[in-house]
Amino acid sequence: MRILTKNIGSSQNTSKSDLKHLSDIKKVLVCRPNQRLGNQLLLTPLIQELINTFPNCKIDLFVKGGVAHPIFKNYEQVDTIIVLPRKPFSHLLDYGWRWFKIKNKHYDLVVNGDKNSSSGRLSTECAHATHKVFGDVIEEVRNTYSDHAHISKYPIYNLRYYLAQLGFPNPSREVPVLDIKLSVSEIAEGKKILERIVKTDKKIICIYTNATGNKCYSETWWHALYNRLKIEYPDCYIIEMLPIENISKINFKAPHFYSEDIRQMASVIRNTAVFISADNGVMHLASASLTPTVGFFSTTNPDIYKPYGNGSIAIHTAQTNMDEWIREIDSIIK
Repeated sequence: MRILTKNIGSSQNTSKSDLKHLSDIKKVLVCRPNQRLGNQLLLTPLIQELINTFPNCKIDLFVKGGVAHPIFKNYEQVDTIIVLPRKPFSHLLDYGWRWFKIKNKHYDLVVNGDKNSSSGRLSTECAHATHKVFGDVIEEVRNTYSDHAHISKYPIYNLRYYLAQLGFPNPSREVPVLDIKLSVSEIAEGKKILERIVKTDKKIICIYTNATGNKCYSETWWHALYNRLKIEYPDCYIIEMLPIENISKINFKAPHFYSEDIRQMASVIRNTAVFISADNGVMHLASASLTPTVGFFSTTNPDIYKPYGNGSIAIHTAQTNMDEWIREIDSIIK
């Protein structure tokens, strides 16, 4: 599919007469047909950028799976979330109807959320829109921004570049961070849940020991880190967030909790001092809760997926040792 779709939208013809005022962009579609929690959380900076750039716009999302609704619950300008079935061949009519919806509706702007997504490129091409940003790698963007490879950042840099080609100034503001936009009441509820898990005035370190595939570290690895954390931070309390599989790589030695509600998970994390995990969707959820996040990377590229903002850091464990990890965590805790 990537071979078949790699040239879709690779050339974009723009002229200064195409768009007179940014306020003319009223209806925007963002395409990211992927069901993974992390990949949809990684869209939140782009959505914020669109809102900052086009304050009067309404945004539709073309996604897959059911996690987008809770992620964008508090984004008032997100209008319609068009959700593709996770198993399209068992829901062919439903699947086709959702593609028809983006073809049948006119948009002022369509943005593909991932240049490597075949369905993202196809849906961007399929959508009826005046302006389209497919997310191709632009040499000028690559040479200008050292962090251009990050999956949350390059769609924003590409959008800014596209608008600059139309004669609009390139904003100097920072790229937005991941943000699930927790409400005051949600944060307060997270604090109550945390107090039921552990009653303490100490800073709380939250760890998440699960991950998918070869991103997952062994029990031996996690036991060594957990024991070191206890030694290094006697004035902190360590808790563990559990995955849906009810797995603990430290054999449930720390107080732990589990929730199926991702907003509730984020609200609990928000009340902790630091969140530590391997590269996974819950790491991005912690980052989107605006909590300092430490992401451990072994196989995936941290330049593409690392947590950023709010003091967050990424550590490549194949190139560093535990003493270096502790020094990085010190920068948050101490």
